[in-house]
Amino acid sequence: MSAGPPSTRSSWPARVAIGAGVLAAVLLQLLPFYITVTSALKARSDLSSQWLLPFGSWHGENFVTAVQEGHILRAIGNSAIVTVSATLLVCLLGALAAYPLARRPTVPNRLILAGVVGLIMIPPLSILVPLYSMMSALNAINTYWGTILVMVAAQLPLAIFLYAAFMRGLPLSIEEAAAVDGATGMQVLSRVVFPMLRPVTATVVILTSVNVWNEYALSVYLMRSPEMRTIAPAIGTFFATSSSDLGAAAAASLLSVLPVLVAYLVLQRYFIKGMVAGAEK
Repeated sequence: MSAGPPSTRSSWPARVAIGAGVLAAVLLQLLPFYITVTSALKARSDLSSQWLLPFGSWHGENFVTAVQEGHILRAIGNSAIVTVSATLLVCLLGALAAYPLARRPTVPNRLILAGVVGLIMIPPLSILVPLYSMMSALNAINTYWGTILVMVAAQLPLAIFLYAAFMRGLPLSIEEAAAVDGATGMQVLSRVVFPMLRPVTATVVILTSVNVWNEYALSVYLMRSPEMRTIAPAIGTFFATSSSDLGAAAAASLLSVLPVLVAYLVLQRYFIKGMVAGAEK
């Protein structure tokens, strides 16, 4: 008696290979996190082997150092202010700017959209010198508003591109029906268009918030004072040319991940719902 159809029997090696590949990818992704945990729980003099957990001798002084000397909690607060403000502005300005570019495909609008796409390819560090000179002249160094404006300018081109591409797929008849019913232009935007942008807004929120939260290259120059440092520059203070405190840096990294993890756990259903809605559209 045959054990099963030939196609079923022949598919087992492929399934095993796919499962092994997925498992290897997951383990590879978790490896840096595992090393960070082991480093954070070991004493500074016990970092010769970062692969083994410190069974029976966990050390919490690394977290104390991260909080007291690295001021990581204050850095988390600074990053939260910058990230939330920049993300809200990017979503609002990106949607408003993308609407006429998507709904009025004139030659000037196409050129503007092409220029926006070109801005995505420019590395922010390539304009660091004139940017720092301008921000210094405006007294915007070590200020929340200056850093927020720079982050918004850096993330806005990608948001405009995503919003414009999404709006092109929305049916124009819904907006026309609302206009026939007497809705003004702002009412069409706020009550018809914006609610339909939830899927792409979820994508923009994720990309923008992660990029701003992890930003180092610009933040280290814009937030130079210890009181205004964000997370990445604050963690960078534990690395020096002569000596580095890897345990405290690992502890600070774990503490900085907690707000993002909590926010994702709370908002994951909205993100997933937005992604599914975008796929169904």
